[in-house]
Amino acid sequence: MVRAYHETFGLPVTITRCSNNYGPFHFPEKLIPLTISRVLNDEKVPVYGDGKNIRDWLHVFDHCAAIDLVLHEGVNGEVYNVGGHNERTNLEVVKTIISALGKSEDLIEFVTDRLGHDKRYAIDPTKLEKLGWKPTYTFETGIAQTIDWYLNNKWWWEQISGE
Repeated sequence: MVRAYHETFGLPVTITRCSNNYGPFHFPEKLIPLTISRVLNDEKVPVYGDGKNIRDWLHVFDHCAAIDLVLHEGVNGEVYNVGGHNERTNLEVVKTIISALGKSEDLIEFVTDRLGHDKRYAIDPTKLEKLGWKPTYTFETGIAQTIDWYLNNKWWWEQISGE
């Protein structure tokens, strides 16, 4: 719709599309916060299918920096993809969190895959990188800070998730 207004009425716009975000205040039903909360409570962590679905993870602060750059430097009418260069399988993400919290991989519970579950989400941020953007968070540093945030902000996610 935004692009249609740009094409039809000349509305000045820039558009961003991003890969999977993670970081503070991520709603508890999503993979990373769900895994953190379940592992902290010694509960089973559901992994769909074989867990080999791949996602490119983007720290939310890197996403914000990209939007700010596009807002100030982007070309009117252009679309910019925002990706973190952090492709991981869902199983790798879950195992990373379990390991960081010093728990056992026995908490992993493979469940029936969702119908139509995409095998891979990938995004090419080349156009955005030409504006000078690059992610500052590696997955390792970002996930460590995210885990720390959830450890220090139980009051927030417990009231939302009912945990």
